Amino acid sequence: MQYAASELSQHERYKVLISFVLPRPIAWLTTIGLTGTVNAAPFSFFNVFAEDPPLVMVAVNKRPDGRLKDTWINIQRTGEFVVNLTDEPLARAMHDSSGDFPPDIGEPDYLGLKLAPSVDIAPPRLADAPWAMECKTWQVLNVKDDRQLIIGEGLRFHIRDELWDPKAMRVHMEKYHPIGRMFADRYCRTDDRVVFPAAEGPKKAAAAD
Repeated sequence: MQYAASELSQHERYKVLISFVLPRPIAWLTTIGLTGTVNAAPFSFFNVFAEDPPLVMVAVNKRPDGRLKDTWINIQRTGEFVVNLTDEPLARAMHDSSGDFPPDIGEPDYLGLKLAPSVDIAPPRLADAPWAMECKTWQVLNVKDDRQLIIGEGLRFHIRDELWDPKAMRVHMEKYHPIGRMFADRYCRTDDRVVFPAAEGPKKAAAAD
């Protein structure tokens, strides 16, 4: 089966993409509204793309009725946000924060999520997140006035202490239980893991005697 992208509606293209590009990491973005309300919203059209400088890209679309999402408005105004990652203990709160909250009701306050101050930017991070990165806007790409591809530059990393070996610069995978996005209200755990031996390219033939 195959489809030409041009022959599908926008919603049909969305369904094809989210049904097979799985699982997707989730950026739980915290931003600050005009009156100081802290917003927290999850986005799964997201990933990291570079380390020098550290760059992430998050796609933030409009609501179905055409309204701009609070995250879009807040980042457009301040140029600052925090990418918080989600693990199993936080998964339900992350999902619940995707609801349609009015701008004057902050998801962290409503859901009882603890906040911690950032160092280099104004928006706080989620204190219990396993990993968070303070970001400033690096570039914004406008997609048909319906979606913003926000590229953020990471300024500071926050890692939950028990998850990290600072000497080896490695995560303790047995203690880290991230959640991935499937589609609709479906998510996946990531504890069923496969480890392969180190990959090797073709070996050169031994020199003739």
